[in-house]
Amino acid sequence: MKYYSRRFIKPEHLNPANFLFGGQLLSWIDEEAAIFAGCQMKSQRHVTKLMSEVNFMAPAKQGDVIEFGLELISAGATSITVCCKVRNKLTQMPIVSIDKIVFVHVNEKGQPAEHGMRANAA
Repeated sequence: MKYYSRRFIKPEHLNPANFLFGGQLLSWIDEEAAIFAGCQMKSQRHVTKLMSEVNFMAPAKQGDVIEFGLELISAGATSITVCCKVRNKLTQMPIVSIDKIVFVHVNEKGQPAEHGMRANAA
């Protein structure tokens, strides 16, 4: 798995317990995974179809730097599936993992359309 992006945890990212708010992290994951998926499919028009179970393993706190690892799992005619792991950059400890995020390439009407990517293109 390659780690593509990093974020610095700032006060505005924290929940009342002073740890990274899970909703903020999920938003970042969706954005990072969508960018990764678009690069694989060479698509600017794709949507998140499914995100499997989210396994929060450890908290992140203010001042931490986290990094996002993404990997292509499979490719269909109109969709691709990726997995995501987020870890603490300094300690390498896992923060969250998601085994399956599915993105679907869509046409101008929002209907699934073939992306033309070969399965081994990643």
